[in-house]
Amino acid sequence: MNYEGIVYRPPSEARSLIIQVTIGCAHNTCTFCNMYKAKKFRIRKMEEIMADLEEAAAGPFASYIQRVFLADGDALVMKTENLLEILAAVKRLFPQVTRVASYGTAQDILRKSEEELTALRKAGLGIVYVGAESGDNEILAYIQKGVTAEEVIAAGQKLKRCGIHTSVTLISGLGGRERVARHAISCAKLISRMNPEYASFLTLRLYEGTPMYADVVEGRFQRITPDEIVEEMETFLQNVDSPGTVFRTNHASNYVVLAGTLNEDIPAMLEKLRNVKKTQHYRVFRETGDLL
Repeated sequence: MNYEGIVYRPPSEARSLIIQVTIGCAHNTCTFCNMYKAKKFRIRKMEEIMADLEEAAAGPFASYIQRVFLADGDALVMKTENLLEILAAVKRLFPQVTRVASYGTAQDILRKSEEELTALRKAGLGIVYVGAESGDNEILAYIQKGVTAEEVIAAGQKLKRCGIHTSVTLISGLGGRERVARHAISCAKLISRMNPEYASFLTLRLYEGTPMYADVVEGRFQRITPDEIVEEMETFLQNVDSPGTVFRTNHASNYVVLAGTLNEDIPAMLEKLRNVKKTQHYRVFRETGDLL
């Protein structure tokens, strides 16, 4: 197997076979993110991708592979015919695989027709992870996301129409101290309109060298406290309406772990937030010198 640089995947893909179909991220300008800064974006050659699949299929653990994740940051930027060829190879080499997944940007999703997305779903693409980050257009512009909330919503609705599951990621604290309630309410509206199968929050962590890190150091951006993160989450849960969405805040960055299904488990999650804030039993992290 040939992997280039650090490879990232969602927590739920921990046991998946990871195949890099692209290197890096085609957008790669988000001001909070350092994941792909060391990589120059490119789409890998099909012969390289197929060689990795063949090598994995010939390995001693091939029969144990149940899921495949197509990395890096936005596999859906590839031409549909190439993705269909990759999915066909996965089905041929790993007939026991139950799901293929990838990250996907709203831009890439919207560029594909519903016929293309439906074909990808029929070929095995089961879920797309969408980093929405926020539902507020001013926040999205500030972090240079390159997309509006309306476009993210449209992309999620399009995937749903085509039968592809969606997992949406949001970031606690992304609006800073000035936009706690605004960020929370905008995220609630976004999830309510998308009604994804899965939704989760991670907590903003910043690394040296990113523009947002400099904004914090130089006083242009104020990070919120754990108590304010709880207040933000309470506001989100009080305003979201997305029946059936599996909801989690179990990322390593989260101060409070929540797990439930919207809307039925909202009261229990709100009660847990109130108790944690009262007792101050937050998860503690050891922070490094290059991380805020």
